[in-house]
Amino acid sequence: MLVDAHAHLLPRDYPADAPECFPRMEAIDGETARLLLFGTMRYRARDAFFDAERRIEEQDASGVDVEVLSPMPPLLRYDLPAVDGLSLARHVNEATAQLCAAAPDRLVGLGMVAMQDPDAAATELKALQDQGLRGVEIASNVLGTSIGDERFLPFFTEAQRLGTAVFVHAMPSPTPRLPASAMGTYVVGLEGMLAVASMISGGTAAACPDLRISFSHAGGGFPLVVPRAQYFWGGTWNEEPAVPERAIAHDDGPSPLDYARRFFYDSMVFDRRALRYLVDLLGADRLLVGSDFPAMPREDPAGRTLRSLDLAPEVLEQITWHNAWSWLGVDPPPVG
Repeated sequence: MLVDAHAHLLPRDYPADAPECFPRMEAIDGETARLLLFGTMRYRARDAFFDAERRIEEQDASGVDVEVLSPMPPLLRYDLPAVDGLSLARHVNEATAQLCAAAPDRLVGLGMVAMQDPDAAATELKALQDQGLRGVEIASNVLGTSIGDERFLPFFTEAQRLGTAVFVHAMPSPTPRLPASAMGTYVVGLEGMLAVASMISGGTAAACPDLRISFSHAGGGFPLVVPRAQYFWGGTWNEEPAVPERAIAHDDGPSPLDYARRFFYDSMVFDRRALRYLVDLLGADRLLVGSDFPAMPREDPAGRTLRSLDLAPEVLEQITWHNAWSWLGVDPPPVG
């Protein structure tokens, strides 16, 4: 059994009387795909983005049993006025709920909120639950501010109180230090790292110990950086017992790695050696399968590289199936 915990959707249409800042979806002659127009974006969206029947066909073709669907990240437009951002989020959430209702045993939905207004975003979480959505997707930064900033703490506190799962999608922010061509590669990795690190260093992880949160693409560069933070905290290599007098930045704990192992991470890292490292460092109980489908093609079959690691069957089943339900906080559907 396999859950793809990182897959995306787009609504098929938007209201004719929607604000001018909303996206548009236009028909393409002779195709089932539609053209997404959103600001300067022009994106050919294949029908699997918005058609439940096509999604199920694609799942069956690649060996996926369930998808966790989150909005295509460009829809997370935190630069919109808050009232427009809320209106857009509500339309996307309704479309997500309708899509998932067409195949509730195969499609699990995550909503979106207007994080440019953290208080309103927190208030909206209950409405997501009432629609049957199991969690919320947010970007790694809000207008350049990492999510671990104290202004977003009330949002995460409310997500923890409600038991709402949070999915953090790395969102590239333009930087003069790298060319635009690096946005989808290196900058995504930087953004993932900053998002996870900000949750630890900004105090949110300490304040919300029961928050169920996952990070796209294994948190980017975070897994390679957190051992350095562990050394600064403990003064030792290889996670050996801490020697506080040798540590550069010791506190009463938990340690950086303790915090890191509270989170979930999708294992879409494109290399079996990287996957092995994640299993060894973070633990098999912290990892999810992800694909970015249909924005990116899945492995054929899904989870092929993960299965090549020759993990024990019970460990493999953790990653492909059980961890997703633990993160979402729901009972898995019956098998068979």
